[in-house]
Amino acid sequence: MDHAEAVQTNATERYLLNELGPELRDQFEEHLFECQECALDVRAGAMFVEQSKITLAEQPIAVVAGKQPDRPKPAWMAWFRPAFALPALAILLVVIAYQNFVTYPHLMKAANEPHVGPWGSVNVATRGAAVTTIKAHPGEGFGLLVSIPPDNSYASYNLDLYSPAGKLQWSLKIPASSPDETRSIYVPGTGLANGTYKLGVTGISATGQSSDLGSYPIELQIQQ
Repeated sequence: MDHAEAVQTNATERYLLNELGPELRDQFEEHLFECQECALDVRAGAMFVEQSKITLAEQPIAVVAGKQPDRPKPAWMAWFRPAFALPALAILLVVIAYQNFVTYPHLMKAANEPHVGPWGSVNVATRGAAVTTIKAHPGEGFGLLVSIPPDNSYASYNLDLYSPAGKLQWSLKIPASSPDETRSIYVPGTGLANGTYKLGVTGISATGQSSDLGSYPIELQIQQ
């Protein structure tokens, strides 16, 4: 997914609202690894969503003895109650002012400063290669440069990341046709923890037959 496609499909808003399917979500998260503008939009949007959830939280329903409680009203109806509307509006104005004068300038400064996220490289042609070590923060994804030698017998490849417990953590299918044998991919940080992961690489032929091309250890070190 490129930036133009992300803008046309409103990917940022749909990502925050959890409306993207698994495949599109993975594509957008991979795009965030390369696009500072979209990453900034997601960070600012996530902050606004969290503040909105707090502001629009429903008030407790009073129960009078001998009387059934009124049917709960949607949270957005609270905006029409004068006793609630003014404080809520004041809170939102404070949030917006804080974002405009503090958060956005800080994020813009961070976006404009050079920053290289955690990454590592895997060479599929090398058997028994050394462990790839990657250091990341909690919840932070990482990039992988995967070098796969050209082979006309494969139409695509499956990349499967297995957790230290041996469970499938993440998977990605990539086409074999590429001008460069080194593929840059992004592994989302959701659910990642300290330990040694295994990157399994499988070659898929045009007829659907699969061949195991090896398993490569990746030691992930979470920095607190």
